[in-house]
Amino acid sequence: MNTREVLDHYYEYANAGDWDRWCDLFSADTEMDEQLAGRVEGRETLRKMMSGFGGLYASFQNQPLHFLVDGEQGAVVSHISAVTPAGKTVEAEVMNYFRIVDGLITYMANFHDTVPFQVLSQS
Repeated sequence: MNTREVLDHYYEYANAGDWDRWCDLFSADTEMDEQLAGRVEGRETLRKMMSGFGGLYASFQNQPLHFLVDGEQGAVVSHISAVTPAGKTVEAEVMNYFRIVDGLITYMANFHDTVPFQVLSQS
């Protein structure tokens, strides 16, 4: 897969809640700097983290708005719309940076306002 195809699948699988296939897009030794979770190292660490993701949201959509691809690098501006099991909403603008080598994400960082996600810690 080329960089754009990997990015398309990243959002397709996330929006389908297919977290196993989503995790398969990452290299075994991937590194991620995630705005809320901090530093994540390794695909299996990421897979364990994502196994509980479905319980955080009653619905979750991360809609890409703009793509920028330059060889093995990509950046995507997107919008997250989510609802917690308690019915609280999350609306956030997001910027993700990706490094993709041999069709796998080797590095990712995301940047967004953390305030909309505070509802996750509220009962």
